[in-house]
Amino acid sequence: MEIDDKEIINSLRDPLKKEKVFSLILDEYQERIYWHIRRMLHNHEDSNDVAQETWVKFWGALSAFRGDSKVYSYIYRIATNEVLAFLRKKKRQNFMSLVWSQESFEDQLKADEYFDGDEAIIKFKAAIASLPPKQQLVFNMKYYDDMRYSEIAEVLKTSVGSLKASYHIAVKKIEKKLRGN
Repeated sequence: MEIDDKEIINSLRDPLKKEKVFSLILDEYQERIYWHIRRMLHNHEDSNDVAQETWVKFWGALSAFRGDSKVYSYIYRIATNEVLAFLRKKKRQNFMSLVWSQESFEDQLKADEYFDGDEAIIKFKAAIASLPPKQQLVFNMKYYDDMRYSEIAEVLKTSVGSLKASYHIAVKKIEKKLRGN
């Protein structure tokens, strides 16, 4: 079911409908948002925490939503900002190594009880994880979420041209990693 943004905006003007509208949005986008976050954080617990924070922030901002962007773009933007903030916080707290290790990432992925994939998928995910965060976002949104460049540009507040370049560079880096270069 695709949610009609105009109907949402109209419903938000009625305080009695706010919770119902939020519930509809949550039903529609909860899983997609979780996986958008999970592809960046690679860990269920962290992804779940960031997803919950995303929905709390969205709830708080729901009455201010004017419809300048699509609902899913607005939620993706909040989720993306929460992921980037989480990564910055982890880095500041020295939980993340300054030197990225593909082997440790692969070990972590294999140990994750929620991960279900073979060796090729592990290598592919490790190659994606080796990208800088913004390139990961662009790659994940294009490859996994099948978003159009115009939609990604709306979420990330950037130009389509820079997204195309970023995606192309990300693909080349992933290919190089998978070839072992």
